[in-house]
Amino acid sequence: MKFRNLYFLISGIFLLASILSLIFWGLRPAIDFTGGALLEVTIENPEKIIATDDMETFVSEVSDVKINSIQSVSDTQNYILKLNNIDEAKKTEIISKLEEQYQTVTEIRFETVGPTLGKELLVKTAAAILIAAALILLYVAYQFKSRIYGMSAILAMLHDTLILVGSFAIFGRLAGVEIDTLFVTAVLTTLSFSVHDTIVVFDRIRESLKQSPNSKPVDLVNKAVTGTLSRSINNSMTIIFMLTALSLLGGISIKWFSVALLVGTVTGTYSSTFVAVPLLLVFLRNKKTF
Repeated sequence: MKFRNLYFLISGIFLLASILSLIFWGLRPAIDFTGGALLEVTIENPEKIIATDDMETFVSEVSDVKINSIQSVSDTQNYILKLNNIDEAKKTEIISKLEEQYQTVTEIRFETVGPTLGKELLVKTAAAILIAAALILLYVAYQFKSRIYGMSAILAMLHDTLILVGSFAIFGRLAGVEIDTLFVTAVLTTLSFSVHDTIVVFDRIRESLKQSPNSKPVDLVNKAVTGTLSRSINNSMTIIFMLTALSLLGGISIKWFSVALLVGTVTGTYSSTFVAVPLLLVFLRNKKTF
C-alpha cells in the first residue's frame, strides 16, 4: 500500500473522465427505455452504394412514420431503422418503399416497445441497481461485523459502476452505442463481480488479524494483498480473454454487452485491490482495532 496515493490518482482520472462524459454527452437510451420501433433489414444491391441519408428520405415519405436514426451494420448489408411506434401495416409499407429503390429487401427483425413500458423499465432498472447496492452493503457489513468493510466495498463497487456507465457515454458519443436491457444486466453483473474479489481480500485481512492481533494494519493489508493478488489476476484473466474474444468475434447483438462486461471485469479486478483495500486502510487508521 506504499503507492496508494497513486492508485487513488489513477482512479480519480478515470472517474473524472466518466463524470464529465456523462454531464456533457450523457447516455443514448435504446428503444427499450424510450419506446418506439426497431426494424433491421438486409439490402442486397451491389450495383450502387446505399447512403443512409437517401434511405431516410425514402422512408420519410411513408405517412405517420418518424425516423429517429438509421445505422448501417459494419461489414454487412444490414441496416437498422429506429422509428416511432408503428404497426405491422406501416412496417410492410416501409419495406415496400425500400424495395422500390433497392429491389431486394429482407426483413431481419422487427421490435416495438410502447413508451409506457419503456418508462416503467427505466424506473425498475434504477430501483434494481439501488436495491442490489444496498443489499451488498448490508451483507458485507454483517459478515465482517464492521461497517467500514461494507463502506469500502460499496465505494469500490460504485467506482466500477460509474466508470462502466461513463465509458458507455464515451462509446455513445464516438460510435453511437445505445444502452439497452443487456447493458443493465452488465451493470448488475459488475456490481457482483466487483464485490466478489473484494470479499476475498477482506477475508484474508480478517484471518490475519486473528493470527496477529497486535500487528499494524498496513502490515496485515500488505500481507493479504500479496497472498491474494496472483489468484485474483489469474481468475480475472480467464474471464477477460473470453470476453475479448466475444467482443471481437461475437455478433452485433452481443458485441456491446460483451464490451460492457469486459470493462466491468477490468475495473472490478483493479478496484478490489487498488481501491477497496486502500480505502479500508484509510478507515482503519482512524480506529484502534478492526
